[in-house]
Amino acid sequence: QLQVVESGGGLVQAGGSLRLSCQVSAQSVSTYGLGWFRPAPERLEDRAVVATINGPGGRTYYAESVKGRFTISRDNDKNTVYLQMNNLKSENTGVYYCAVEIRPTIGPAPRDKVVFDYWGQGTQVTVSS
Repeated sequence: QLQVVESGGGLVQAGGSLRLSCQVSAQSVSTYGLGWFRPAPERLEDRAVVATINGPGGRTYYAESVKGRFTISRDNDKNTVYLQMNNLKSENTGVYYCAVEIRPTIGPAPRDKVVFDYWGQGTQVTVSS
């Protein structure tokens, strides 16, 4: 069982920044696909992609709503994936989940939550205006 633990959420004012961290119980984060998700706006039981990074090549993908504001990255030595969130908006409020794809394909970063194998419990981000 691969453990995935998020941290770094909290309360921040609009325009502020947060950095979410996701600790993975493995030493191969450079080879995994990694992603951040949040509840879908119209179906809270579902999850919508925020940002992902592929293992092979490290290609990234961002939801249109966060491009230019959020950055996904990884630290192989710390077995951690990060989501740097800048210029936060109220619409970014929600629970952010980290996910791991253990056998990513070469090419673009994954976008579909279906391909991710392990999920964390989430960390709450609240943006006040």
